[in-house]
Amino acid sequence: MKSKVIIGIDEAGRGPLAGPLVVAAVAGIDAKDLRGIRDSKRLTKLGRERWYRFLRQKGLCRFASVSPHAIDCNGIVPSTRKAVGRLLSRLSKNYKQKTTNCSILLDGSLFAPKTYKNQRTVIRGDERIPIIAAASIIAKVTRDRKMMKMHIQYPLYGFERHKGYGTRAHFAAIRTHGLSDIHRRSFCTRIF
Repeated sequence: MKSKVIIGIDEAGRGPLAGPLVVAAVAGIDAKDLRGIRDSKRLTKLGRERWYRFLRQKGLCRFASVSPHAIDCNGIVPSTRKAVGRLLSRLSKNYKQKTTNCSILLDGSLFAPKTYKNQRTVIRGDERIPIIAAASIIAKVTRDRKMMKMHIQYPLYGFERHKGYGTRAHFAAIRTHGLSDIHRRSFCTRIF
């Protein structure tokens, strides 16, 4: 009998003023291969990159992005839920069994659509459950890489340093240059 597939899901970029939200899923990795893995926030950039390469080689890693415009139009919570649903739909194409039959472990306040009966949301799951920590690394590295590309397009904002989060330097850049096309206007209402 085939064992049940376990999918870990986490996000990166829920709170920044600019850039996309990235929701990532990791599946098909043995627990023994994840010994020593940690939440992306507790790893150095080099450590995240090493794990990212390892995870991409070992298992099935997918992500879904949500644009700043979609976040402004729909809100962060509905946008996140929609991204989780899209991600699980994509994953189901990679397995003979539907992802509705998989065991889905989600971090924090994430939830899968109700059709996924075998789901569990775990507070601080990225710190406690290795497969969720793996998803946190895929989400963080993917989003950081996207923000590095955004820095090339919008060099005046310092995205290479703060990745769109609300730092003093970022607030100062917004006050000086205004909002760019990748700023979440709904998140920036108190800056001016």
